[in-house]
Amino acid sequence: MKYLLLINAGTDDGGPQCGVEDWMTYDKEVREAGIFVSGESLADLVTATTVRVGRDGGRLVTDGPFAESREVLGGFYVIDVPDLDAALDWAARCPGAREGGAVVVRPVADFGG
Repeated sequence: MKYLLLINAGTDDGGPQCGVEDWMTYDKEVREAGIFVSGESLADLVTATTVRVGRDGGRLVTDGPFAESREVLGGFYVIDVPDLDAALDWAARCPGAREGGAVVVRPVADFGG
């Protein structure tokens, strides 16, 4: 079953941070385990743009998102594992789950297509 690991990195609070080596090691482990489907790291939050469409069909485009949050969406993995327990295990190994970060695990919907 496919699961999305949505990586919400903690904001920099001056504590120890995960290094590039941590991410390279995790990425290698996911790929070598044969569960990697896709994944990307996202560009800096300041490059984000938000689009909202009103009831009148008009769109509002703003810089951001700049919600009051202590977490920032940093990237994602899609993995193919047997069950939720396996997905949770891989999420717990992710460097993004450390140092105030979190990894949201969601099954990918299968519409039978």
